[in-house]
Amino acid sequence: MNQVRLGISRCLLGERVRYDGGHKLDRFLKITFGHYVEYVPVCPEVECGLPIPREPMHLEGDPRAPRLLTVRTGQNMTDRMTLWALKRVVELEKEELCGFIFKSDSPSSGMERVKVYDEKGTPVKKGVGVFARIFMEHFPLLPVEDEGRLHDPKLRENFIERIFTLERWRKVLERKESGGNIVDFHSKHELLILSHSPGHHQRMVKLLAQARKLSTKELYHKYQTLLVESLKLRATQKKKADVLRHMTGYFKKRLSSDEEQELLEVIDHYRNESIPFIVPMTLIGHYVRKYDQPYLKQQVYVNPHPLELQLRNHA
Repeated sequence: MNQVRLGISRCLLGERVRYDGGHKLDRFLKITFGHYVEYVPVCPEVECGLPIPREPMHLEGDPRAPRLLTVRTGQNMTDRMTLWALKRVVELEKEELCGFIFKSDSPSSGMERVKVYDEKGTPVKKGVGVFARIFMEHFPLLPVEDEGRLHDPKLRENFIERIFTLERWRKVLERKESGGNIVDFHSKHELLILSHSPGHHQRMVKLLAQARKLSTKELYHKYQTLLVESLKLRATQKKKADVLRHMTGYFKKRLSSDEEQELLEVIDHYRNESIPFIVPMTLIGHYVRKYDQPYLKQQVYVNPHPLELQLRNHA
């Protein structure tokens, strides 16, 4: 599987760039996941010219447009950080990023629920870091997460699934534009899309059926929008179990009644969160190989990300 390029807060890679000269090394991101991605590290504070160590900062004022102030002396760093961030996101366009991993709770890089203090010094967790806000506005289609949320195995799987899918879509964009390329991409990602949003899948099928009525450019734009929207939605236990049941239909004439019953029972156990997803998926993978099922063999959903990451091992 090709490496993808991801932006990441530098402190998460163990670099000592924080206000106190420390770091926030995340071993999964640097060591485990780092084998499969190429990181583009970013530290807003250091890159906008602040020293190490430095006075800590926090957000203050209106959560919708807070000021970035130093904690002890009250220096306003909002304009300095904003001007740097507006320039930096333009530079990052050249990096061909497939996503970004932010530092949680950071007044510069937190993507959500960052503390914003009112005039009395009372915090509310309704803020977004200055750089993170500008990045997400500039790259609205890119998957983003923070390292705190990625400790949740379901959110982790969803994010990694999205970035690998986006990388595969980028490969389509590198080729000569044609309706056939989109149809080929969709046919291989059909089950993955279904696991996130059956509604979006239905709209994508209708779009491809009307492809001849659209310009190639319009077709690409509309398909990409639906793809990104669908993958933002969580692949829930129920939706994934429904896809697994759908996959069993391709073996109806091949499985014995006992094999079919066993497979359906395993899927139900997964639906009820009694076993991890890897169990029914491994059984289905066995039948895909045994019966050489052509449609399922080409489905990215059978193996959408490196097995070594063990993303499907959670219940």
